Amino acid sequence: MTISTRRPSLILAAALALELLAACSGPREYFSVLPDHDGKTGQMVVTPRQGTALTLDRTNASATVRGGEISPAKLSEAELKEMYREALSAQPMAPTRFLIYFVEGGDILTAESQRELDNVLAEIKKRPAPDLIVVDHTDRIGSVADNDRLALRRAEKVRSQLVAQGFSPESISASGRGEREPLVATADEIAEARNRRVEILVR
Repeated sequence: MTISTRRPSLILAAALALELLAACSGPREYFSVLPDHDGKTGQMVVTPRQGTALTLDRTNASATVRGGEISPAKLSEAELKEMYREALSAQPMAPTRFLIYFVEGGDILTAESQRELDNVLAEIKKRPAPDLIVVDHTDRIGSVADNDRLALRRAEKVRSQLVAQGFSPESISASGRGEREPLVATADEIAEARNRRVEILVR
């Protein structure tokens, strides 16, 4: 029997199917396509030793193979979660990203972002050993060189706050992109609050 997959999102689904196959002591083998963390579904082609190959290309689509013959299987979402429970529970949490914002011209968070920071830290602490990437961006007020320095200062400040919360310094990188990657395109010397941001990527 052979299995082929398309789209990276399906690698997990194929791995789950193979894991179940290896552990299966009965005559029936199950193959299922499960969505990735973003809810996207790829494609799996299962080719038995005899008969016609079956393509699984919908979320939660499943097939069984018995005696070398393949047939579609109708399994509910609850049944799939139970069937693949151990493998699903072993998956790492999906990467996520947080945005916090600064007041113009300095490294002070806006009042709203200062309040939100506690929620961000609580979410990050749910992960056992997170890798953190801190990247700061500025608006287009000031020179490119000044904004590069400001962006790095802000990113390093957020990194220091994360370290103070107990996260390992070795697991946190900080960098500044200045005004190069705005969320909102503006002319030079235009203040735009949404561009004065730090992105915290958690993996």
